[in-house]
Amino acid sequence: MSIANVPWGAIALSIGFPVLFIVSVRYLALRAIGRRRTTTLTPFPQARPAAKLVLSWPAIGTWIMKALMGAGALIILLRFMFGIGTVSHLSDAFPWGIWIGFDVMSGVALAAGAFVIAGMAHIFGVKRLEPLVRPAILTGFLGYVLVILGLFVDLGRPYNVWRPLFSFQHRSVMWEVGICVATYTAVLFIEFLPVILERVNRFQAVARRLPTVPLYHLLRKISIVFVILGVVLSTLHQSSLGSLWVLVPTKLYPLWYSIYLPVFFWLSAVAVGLAMTIVESTLSAKAFHHGLHVDLLADLARWALYVLGIYLIVRVADLVQRDVWQLAFKANVQAMAFWLEMGLGVLVPMIIFAIPSLRRKSRWLFTGAVLIVVFGVVLNRLNVSIVGMWPWSGEVYLPSWMEVVVTAAIISFGISIFALAARHLPVFPAEHESV
Repeated sequence: MSIANVPWGAIALSIGFPVLFIVSVRYLALRAIGRRRTTTLTPFPQARPAAKLVLSWPAIGTWIMKALMGAGALIILLRFMFGIGTVSHLSDAFPWGIWIGFDVMSGVALAAGAFVIAGMAHIFGVKRLEPLVRPAILTGFLGYVLVILGLFVDLGRPYNVWRPLFSFQHRSVMWEVGICVATYTAVLFIEFLPVILERVNRFQAVARRLPTVPLYHLLRKISIVFVILGVVLSTLHQSSLGSLWVLVPTKLYPLWYSIYLPVFFWLSAVAVGLAMTIVESTLSAKAFHHGLHVDLLADLARWALYVLGIYLIVRVADLVQRDVWQLAFKANVQAMAFWLEMGLGVLVPMIIFAIPSLRRKSRWLFTGAVLIVVFGVVLNRLNVSIVGMWPWSGEVYLPSWMEVVVTAAIISFGISIFALAARHLPVFPAEHESV
């Protein structure tokens, strides 16, 4: 397929995946907890009685997710039995596709809320963000678990994934990314472990026989160590993901290639960490009726405005300095994808967050945050890893339907695990228990 004849559906597909993610998380929020909670926070209006037809949607959604996970498991089995070429449209000219561009690169960025919120609350002393920390850490931990799962599917020899942990290649950017992701996943689990122990310690039979209570108190005392470690590790690999593409100056389209890609990736990760926290908090508050911290989310939006402003300035300055800004006005797919990314993902959210009256309204907060997630970061990662590589490769990679199903199955798996955690663990502030 020639680049001139590329279907516009490719851009729609790039946008559709993050939209599917947001819709799926909303479904999770509506399903996770059945009881309502009282709160002094800004409440959402109670839902009106649903019609009989509407009542069937949760069951339909459950079966759809089960079907996706089952189909995804079957396709993954086929992939390992007959090779990655059997189920994907990858080739020697295009060896990295949606499993890297979306499942890994976007997944790592969308999990950035864990280090952003935990760092601000515990390192920089913004204590009022404490109610947002636990959900952010849970989202981050599950995000990294899903990233690792997607990476296993994409790797040619996944049974060798342990080797970088014992074979140091300190000059390799990819080795540094792998070490940081593996270590940070363990750190996130340790950060979330006190939440698990709070529930475990309620069972006296367990608490008497195992040192779960002393372990809980120890982890609470030394939690700042893991928060600092998490911020350092996240900064390293969020930026190093950009360093991977610095290595291909002749292959990546000039609208996205830059020696400063590590800085761009880190800045956008901070922005989307704030935005994902707004999205997650809004959906959980609406579903669980525990109230919405509108004042806190407005602060996150204001900080996101500053980060987006810095990001916009450095991106534009880089394009001007390299004298490639004219490419943004060419009539091709790359230019359109660039304006979707920068217009809807950066400029429009900045306008929304810059107006105080809109920043105080939950609906506008949510809208601006979703635009950052979908267009500002996810589309950016797909532009770098896929759209920006089309001209060099000479062919247009579009994921096969089996690649799409595997990605949807991984998302569904993450939603199911989040649902279990939200149902059985004290994740949200009203559920925090003393031990």
